[in-house]
Amino acid sequence: MAQLEWKQEYAIGNDSIDTDHEQIIEQINHLYKQLSLPMDALSIEAVLTDIQTDISAHFALEELLMHKANYAEYEAHRSDHEILLDQINDMVFSFAEDPEAGRELLMNKLSDWFGDHFLSFDARLHHQLG
Repeated sequence: MAQLEWKQEYAIGNDSIDTDHEQIIEQINHLYKQLSLPMDALSIEAVLTDIQTDISAHFALEELLMHKANYAEYEAHRSDHEILLDQINDMVFSFAEDPEAGRELLMNKLSDWFGDHFLSFDARLHHQLG
């Protein structure tokens, strides 16, 4: 389980987006803390729901700003958002169906899942929306 850490390379130059990124990192790290404690499925599900809701709203904001800016990679970036939302939905479902297996999945995948998007799609967005 790798905690995420805010890195300046994650910044895209838009205060709203960058603040969202920092808050999502904090939420993911809070989830990791919950996952390291004795199993409390209700608390973990609540944190997961918050992350899922906030990521969905964040992606919608990014897509709106990219669309308004006629961002060249809009469709590819939006498509990656859809894939990521499907994956987090799968993680949430896996946890609900089998908390122990879902816990392992979350511990092993969540930071990589979000960090990879930061370092690929969002890195190319850097300063385009600032």
